[in-house]
Amino acid sequence: MEEKQLKVSEDVASEEVAAPLVKEQAAPQTQAPAPRRPRNDRPGGNRRPGGPRRDSRYGEREAKEFEERVVSINRVSKTVKGGRRLKFTALVVVGDGKGKYGFGTGKAGEVPDAIKKALEVAKKNTHLIKIAKGDTITHEVLGKFGACKVFLRPAPEGTGIIAGGPVRAILELAGIKNVCSKVYGSRAPINIIRATNKGLDSLHTYSEVKALRGK
Repeated sequence: MEEKQLKVSEDVASEEVAAPLVKEQAAPQTQAPAPRRPRNDRPGGNRRPGGPRRDSRYGEREAKEFEERVVSINRVSKTVKGGRRLKFTALVVVGDGKGKYGFGTGKAGEVPDAIKKALEVAKKNTHLIKIAKGDTITHEVLGKFGACKVFLRPAPEGTGIIAGGPVRAILELAGIKNVCSKVYGSRAPINIIRATNKGLDSLHTYSEVKALRGK
């Protein structure tokens, strides 16, 4: 029995010696994530608050001096050897709402071109009138052009513009807000505009009216 126990102990000792020594491997170290930089520290973080963009080609757009309104567009056809040619005539009114206004016509093969030409003419031929207290005219007036007559009469504040079509367009853009009107004769828009212009051009200020009356 003693011999067997010695044998077993010798075998166990030999197995322990034969077993290779396994080195304990160090556990992999995990790096902590780097702290995020504040937004202001990033490249481009300190941006100025945005504003209106500027057009690199044209710069800042200037405010329009005049308000524009298209009164009428007529189509005219002309028969030639090669066929029919179409042209458009535009009637445009412009004004700054402070007593300055203008009107013009333009003719072209396309509507936008006709309007552009009419605007150029209207801005070159402007008229200036004196607006009375209450945003009305100083006295009654009758404008005539061809077979058209336009009667204008001052109105109290709050009345508004009692007029239609071309007369309303030219009065509104000129800055007149209270007036009564009546059109007689021809109803062609260009004739109405010209008759209205004749009437407005014949307006006098209060001081001029007193001088004419000898007061």
